[in-house]
Amino acid sequence: MAEVINTIGRRKTAVARIYMTPGNGNITVNKKDYKEYFPTAPLQFIVRQSLEVVDALDKWDVKANLDGGGITGQAEALRMAIARALCEANIEDRPALKAKGLLSRDQRMVERKKPGRPKARKRFQFSKR
Repeated sequence: MAEVINTIGRRKTAVARIYMTPGNGNITVNKKDYKEYFPTAPLQFIVRQSLEVVDALDKWDVKANLDGGGITGQAEALRMAIARALCEANIEDRPALKAKGLLSRDQRMVERKKPGRPKARKRFQFSKR
């Protein structure tokens, strides 16, 4: 088993860089406890999801640096980074994580604004006269 596992996860414009070490389940995000950084229960569930799937919630300590995007994108980027690190630690966990869709990058991003339009696809109101 490796000493420190370093992986990256992305979602929208959020990037999560994590350092996972054997420990007792402490998750630190930008030098704060994850429950302080992600105050709502659904976001805390998303962060823990990868660890709960392989029943490793109290076996690893995670230190994460989050950057960019919003709070939901950051939580989902962190979930992906943790899932990738768990695969690196134990390859037998891969099928369980893959079945839940935790290893695939969600590539949906905001479409860029086009010139001559108010938003990406919206048109200005058409006037016949």
